Amino acid sequence: MAAKCYYTGKQGRLGNQIARRGKAKYLGGVGVKTTGISRRKFKPNLQKVRAIVNGKVVRITVSTQALRMGLVQKPIKRKPFTVA
Repeated sequence: MAAKCYYTGKQGRLGNQIARRGKAKYLGGVGVKTTGISRRKFKPNLQKVRAIVNGKVVRITVSTQALRMGLVQKPIKRKPFTVA
């Protein structure tokens, strides 16, 4: 299974990490220079949780954003207490 959110579709993306040195001109320096550019990965915060999907309890990968939005319906851990 891919590292992708079941509900929002979030997955990793590629980008650049830019290393700079120097002091900004508005602070009195001669300007900021780029000293290196390297590739990096932006990874979403994905969690494996047990959730109810189509009436069954399954383990799925979801983003924390989906958890906070209330998109994930979690199963009941134990039966509620009843007085007989």
